Amino acid sequence: MVNANGEISAVGRRKCSVARVRVTPGTGKVVVNGASMNDYFKVDSVIGFINQPLQVTNSVGKFDIVANIVGGGVVGQAGALRHGIARALEKGDETLRSALKSAGMLTRDARVKERKKPGQPGARKRFQFSKR
Repeated sequence: MVNANGEISAVGRRKCSVARVRVTPGTGKVVVNGASMNDYFKVDSVIGFINQPLQVTNSVGKFDIVANIVGGGVVGQAGALRHGIARALEKGDETLRSALKSAGMLTRDARVKERKKPGQPGARKRFQFSKR
């Protein structure tokens, strides 16, 4: 949804995480759950992963991003934020769709943790077989 003041909102998901993202034209400031992105995500590789949609579309430093993320862990939240940013950029400018789609950023990563099965210690692991 594009507001009258140029704000674009989108939702990104990954594993159990949901990121509600608002993108506005600005200077490149990213705020996640009230903290700066560098304070919230302390690992450089995760921060680089989140910035991929901006790098692919040559939009680094052109937008301010405010995100609310709930659920999951650090990597799941980073994936949800990346998905939300990509979807917001695509809503704002349809010409960016081909670049984001070819980079695989508009597709939701549907891999989630497999449930534990009854009679087993985990999802796939079996108890040790004993013939006698």
